[in-house]
Amino acid sequence: MVSFSVRFSDDFPALNVAQYRGQDPRMLIVSTVPGITGVLLVLLLFVMCTASTYCVRVSNYEIFWYSHHLFMVFYVTLIVHVSGGTLKYQSNVKAHPPGCIPSNLSSGSWTGHRDARERGGGSQKVCREEALFQPHFPQTWLWISAPLCWYCAERFYRFIRSSADPVIIVSIISHPCDVIELHMLRRGFKPRPGQYILVNCPRVSSFENHPFTLTSCPTEKSETFGIHFRALGDWTSRFSQLLLQPSDSSMISMKQPQMVYVDGPFSGASEEVLNYEVSLCVAGGIGITPFACVLHALLDDWRQYKLRRLYLVWVCRELQAFYWFADLLCSLSERSIGEERYRFLSSRLQIGRPNWKVLFQEIGRANHLKKVGVFCCGPKGISRVLHALCNSSPRSQTVFEYNKESFI
Repeated sequence: MVSFSVRFSDDFPALNVAQYRGQDPRMLIVSTVPGITGVLLVLLLFVMCTASTYCVRVSNYEIFWYSHHLFMVFYVTLIVHVSGGTLKYQSNVKAHPPGCIPSNLSSGSWTGHRDARERGGGSQKVCREEALFQPHFPQTWLWISAPLCWYCAERFYRFIRSSADPVIIVSIISHPCDVIELHMLRRGFKPRPGQYILVNCPRVSSFENHPFTLTSCPTEKSETFGIHFRALGDWTSRFSQLLLQPSDSSMISMKQPQMVYVDGPFSGASEEVLNYEVSLCVAGGIGITPFACVLHALLDDWRQYKLRRLYLVWVCRELQAFYWFADLLCSLSERSIGEERYRFLSSRLQIGRPNWKVLFQEIGRANHLKKVGVFCCGPKGISRVLHALCNSSPRSQTVFEYNKESFI
C-alpha cells in the first residue's frame, strides 16, 4: 500500500490504486478490497498457526479443532482478495505500444515519453490512441474451488454414512487411571486389526469427531467392536461423564441411551503387524490399543495370518495400567496352555526403562536373516530411539523395518 501511494502515476491514472499522490496507506488498507482481505488473511493465518502449536492442542483440543476449520474462510477470502482489480494489463498494445509518443505531445506533459524519445534518437513510434488497461481475470478460484468442492462432498458423504446408522452401545467398563472400555455394535461393520474410527457424540459436541484406535474387531463369535480411551481432554472427560454413573463395580451402567455415531474404519500403520512373519510392537501407556486389537485377532484365529512370532513391549508409568487388558492377557495364556503352546508364550516384567539396544540384539540373534517389522505407538522419545536402531542395524543380517503409529 505504501508503494501504491508513493509511486502514483500521472501518465496512466487508470493504473493507480491510490486516489492521489501521497494518500495515507492506512486509508488504502481499510478502503480497498485487497487491503481488507489481506489483513483478514493474515489474521486467519495467525489464529490457525497459533492454535496448531503443541501446547494449545494438548491443553485445549477444541480450540485447535474449531480454529483449524477456518481454512474454509481463508480460501474464500483468498478468492475475494484477487477480485479487487489491482493488477491490470494493457489491452491495446498494438495501438499504443510501450514507449510510444502520444500524438498530442506537448512540451509540458508526457515527460516519460519525451525522455524515451531522446534516448531513442527520435525513432519512437507515435501512439494512435490512449493506453487502455483492464484488470486481470481472477484465476485463483479455478485452482481452489475444485478441491473445496471435493472436500465438502467428502465431508457430506462421511456425515451421511456415519449418521445413517447409529451404533448400539453394548457395554461400558471402567478401568484404573480413568480409562473407559466401550463395546459397540453396528450392522455390516467389518474393520481390520490396526484400524481406527472417528467417534461423534452430538450431546457432547455436534461438530467434533475424535479418532480412537480399535482394540477389538467383530469376529464370527461376536459382532461387537471396542475402543479404549482415557479421560484426559475436555471432550473425553465430558463423554465419559455422559456415559457413566457412579457405581461400586467395574461394570458401569449408562445414565440413559446415548446417540453415538461412528465413521470409518480408517487405515493405520499397525495393520501391517500381521503381514510380517516376525513383528516387534512397542507401546507406551494407552498406546497399547492398536496392538491389543492384534492380540484379539491372534486369540480368535492366528493361523490365517502370516505372523508367527510377536514381541510386545508395553511401557507403563502406573502399575494399574496393566489391568486394562488383564482379561486379554489371561485369555492368551489359557489358550496357549490349552493348545500345548505354553512354551512359546513367555512374559517378562522389568522395573525401569528397557534397554532397547540389548533387546534388538536378542531379537536379531533369534531371527537371523529375517525381516522384522518394528511398530511403535507411544512417546516421541521412544519412537526416535527405535527408528535410530532400525536404521543402524546391519542389512546383511536381521532387517528391522520401522513403522510409526500415531498416538490415537
